[in-house]
Amino acid sequence: MQKLRISVVQYLNTAPLVWGFTNGPLTGKYDLSFTVPSQCAEALRAGTADIAIIPAIEYQRIPGLVVLPDLAIASENRVRSLLILAKKPIEQVRSIALDRSSRSTQALTRILAAGHWKIDPQFFESEPDLSAMLERADAALLIGDPALRISIAIEKKSAVDRQGRAVSEAATLGIESAEIFHIYDMVGEWRKFSSLPAVMAVWAARPEVLTSEVLADFSASRDFGMSQISAISLEAARELELPHQALESYLRHNIDFSLGAENRRGLERYFEEAAKLGLIPREKKIAWASVAAEAAQVSAK
Repeated sequence: MQKLRISVVQYLNTAPLVWGFTNGPLTGKYDLSFTVPSQCAEALRAGTADIAIIPAIEYQRIPGLVVLPDLAIASENRVRSLLILAKKPIEQVRSIALDRSSRSTQALTRILAAGHWKIDPQFFESEPDLSAMLERADAALLIGDPALRISIAIEKKSAVDRQGRAVSEAATLGIESAEIFHIYDMVGEWRKFSSLPAVMAVWAARPEVLTSEVLADFSASRDFGMSQISAISLEAARELELPHQALESYLRHNIDFSLGAENRRGLERYFEEAAKLGLIPREKKIAWASVAAEAAQVSAK
């Protein structure tokens, strides 16, 4: 029997969700592939993956999907791995380079620009190279491990003034000359705007591939991963060459791997705002995988 194909984001914040599949009791049961968030969505769209962790916005753009319940990459107040770095206060920014690895955070940036910061900048996609991005734009959006690396470097320098501007050496941020940056944590800005948490990514699937066993496996993998945060952080510290304690704090305190009532409200509000700006064709109600799996099992009998 062919294994289900699972497309996984290769960033650290996904590791606890799949640790049971990669390092735990479910190792080898599924066919895993790892890539950036935007390509996870494309794999599901193209049918080269059966289940994928996708940018939340892509649920609204890909027809026929269901969302696995109580599993997500979300954040309540401050995430540290979704950053706007600007050469001037955000209210003065006229152009923003967007990390092309992102889909959800690109949309979030546009939502916050229109509704929160009240600006109408030029947007363009770019590879996640901060120096190159800031040569062409007033500000840059970085996501995932590259953004987390910058957050940790800034925190280590402890050079944040009262206006929230961070001073860093050129080597720390990978730029040619030391500059004063205005740093904006995207979840923190979303919280100010909406008073709700942000859901960045969800597990989504075609309903016909799901069974109660599959749903149970995904929950079990997350639960196993949550019990192994210290081990995950230690391995990531070696791979990323970042402090173990900083990575463990990130996974324990900045990322929420659940999709409870408040997170669902945050996700629904995000979809509402995206629809207002025409970033999605229309806002559709979320179809939850548990119902789909039960229906599939009944029809198979």
